[in-house]
Amino acid sequence: MTPVTWHRLGRVEYPDGLELQQQFQAARRQGTVPDTLLLLEHPPVLTLGRGADRANVLRSADELERLGVALHETDRGGDVTYHGPGQLVGYPLLHLGPGRQDVRRYVRSLEEVVLRTLSDFGVTATRIERWPGVWVEASRLGGPRKICALGVHLSRWYTRHGFALNVAPDLAHFELIVPCGISEAGVTSMAKELPGGVPSLAEVEVRLLRRFGEVFECALVEAPPPLETVSVVVTDPGGGRVLLLRRTAARGGFWQPVTGRLEPGERADVAARRELREETGFEAPVHPLDVPHAFALGPLEGRPSVAREFPFTASVVGAEVRLDPAEHDAFEWVTPDEAVRRVPWAGLARAVRSATRA
Repeated sequence: MTPVTWHRLGRVEYPDGLELQQQFQAARRQGTVPDTLLLLEHPPVLTLGRGADRANVLRSADELERLGVALHETDRGGDVTYHGPGQLVGYPLLHLGPGRQDVRRYVRSLEEVVLRTLSDFGVTATRIERWPGVWVEASRLGGPRKICALGVHLSRWYTRHGFALNVAPDLAHFELIVPCGISEAGVTSMAKELPGGVPSLAEVEVRLLRRFGEVFECALVEAPPPLETVSVVVTDPGGGRVLLLRRTAARGGFWQPVTGRLEPGERADVAARRELREETGFEAPVHPLDVPHAFALGPLEGRPSVAREFPFTASVVGAEVRLDPAEHDAFEWVTPDEAVRRVPWAGLARAVRSATRA
């Protein structure tokens, strides 16, 4: 059977998820990784597919920002959709070889994976020919309602994007849009269709992986867990300025907060205080920010390298910054907006926003 390596990533910012897909697809083209399936959640975000009508976004950009919902254009098929916590997102990065090079068959196969997974939990779902996705035709909420959105992109039979299964998301966020441009029907979730108790995302992942292996006739191999890292957003006491450090040219030359790897067996808060001391000379309490996230560190030997980061914040008054010249060659205190513009990953940008709001 063809092997497919799957990754459990947890929370991933949407732009960082796009970068992960691009790196894995590029590596698959080069033959340095096998077919891959990424399983993850996104923070609240609206995404516009290639065929999207912006009129199907029902709130202004300012309103979305106040609600903490991002908006991104993307190259998948379809109209506008919503992603958020409680939704299991799957991105298959596959090569469809001879005998499998049929877009309709591929989409039907993804639908079949979801249909079988839902059936395992007692949810009766189906296809509705005139509408894409997976549907509960007689929802407990009334009428036909979509429970899983699909949107894919194929290039020379290499796949990106995939499916988003509503396990227990905040359905109120779907009221910000006309989901997939379909005004005649609503949206539901496993939580709404199973009022006696909703399974966890991890439980749904296990069943979905089994069904994915059946439908695609592949052997699923779990990837090693991501590299674990920490970040520390250092602010002045009022939160009006953020400390950024510039990595040396040999290490990328970009600006970022304090970052570093966890040592084996090390607690995240201990690692955060150690990195703060080693990279700046500061001795200060660190406080966790509830925005952990996974992202692509960058290709290593032609293979994507994935990290899961645990962000912290620290407030410092009047201390001298003492850089480690092997790591960084400059520092600046900047406004939160400027820090958000400079950092290279969307997950770090969210950590900056969270630290300065706090």
